[in-house]
Amino acid sequence: MKVRGVDRNEKVAVGRLREAGVEVVLGADDPELLDGVDLLVKSPGVPADAPLVTAARERGLTVWSEVELGSRLLANPILGVTGTNGKTTTSELLGAVFRAADEPVAVAGNVGRPLTGLDGALAEGAWIVCELSSFQLEDIDEFRPRIAVLLNFTPDHLDRHPTLEDYRAAKLRIFENQGPADVAVVPRGFGEIPGRARRIEFSSEDALPAEPLLPGDHNRENAAAATAAARAAGIQDHAIARALSTFEGVPHRLELVREVGGVRFVNDSKATNPEAAERALSAYPPGVRLILGGSRKRSDYARLAREAAARGVAKAYLIGEAADDIAEALADAGVRFADSGTLERAVADAFADAEAGEVVLLSPACASYDQFRDFEERGERFREVVEAL
Repeated sequence: MKVRGVDRNEKVAVGRLREAGVEVVLGADDPELLDGVDLLVKSPGVPADAPLVTAARERGLTVWSEVELGSRLLANPILGVTGTNGKTTTSELLGAVFRAADEPVAVAGNVGRPLTGLDGALAEGAWIVCELSSFQLEDIDEFRPRIAVLLNFTPDHLDRHPTLEDYRAAKLRIFENQGPADVAVVPRGFGEIPGRARRIEFSSEDALPAEPLLPGDHNRENAAAATAAARAAGIQDHAIARALSTFEGVPHRLELVREVGGVRFVNDSKATNPEAAERALSAYPPGVRLILGGSRKRSDYARLAREAAARGVAKAYLIGEAADDIAEALADAGVRFADSGTLERAVADAFADAEAGEVVLLSPACASYDQFRDFEERGERFREVVEAL
């Protein structure tokens, strides 16, 4: 089998690919690259309307996401986790649950390690917890998780999906190939879903084997979903309790960086939409100093602004290209704000204003691509600036 790798970026490191015998083409997306091709496997970062993807569909070629390929290479049972918010936290929590039960497990997918990267690396029967974005699910074919979890659904990624219904449909594809022997875990009262799996519902009010160490109602909801999924996989409550009570979360998600002069600095850079920032606010008492902003993706900030007002946000510090849109919403809601422009200036401004006992919270409600490579780089820069105070 011949494999051709294509990337429009001319500076991608390709040494290992070429060593493996892959033909690599950089800086081009000419449809002629599809000559002799039977299958196109699309990275989740590549939009559906990219020229080469469009040309492949016009030629009638099969287009798969990377997780479709990965699932065909692996015979291991997959526990898939999707939703607008909480995917990484819940996926890593589930990994901790399996480890607490001494069950072999790997966590992969949208968390960073590609599913295909597990080929040949797992024991037979080991579970895979796979975080799944809408970008990964939009091009599945036969992908079928034994257990599929939908955490929540709110508007997001409308810069990538043409409509909200397209985004919803992509998310719900996680269930479409499931059969009667599989399990679908959904929020209590959620509407119809595709597939034929046995349905289990959850809510933040469910009784749990233990209270989660992570703060906030949203993390209790994540814990309830993880508990339902773990039980469906045969994990006993004592192991679930151990994981819930010890799991400290993931980087860039309500991550306490340090306390300076009685002021706590919290990195929630992974909050890339307004709903995620709302959830973060719910974890802290009034008086939060909130750093907001980043790249635009057709989000509506009105509800976040009202939530900030209701929760007594002391002041917001705005950065990035979405600052004007957020400022308008905050002004309408009566929330004080400053146009700081950059993350460095926002941290300095918030620290200058803050009093002992307050929280400076980076929960941007936006993607990061205007000023940073990704939310990880943004969060790491926040850490650096805070450590330098």
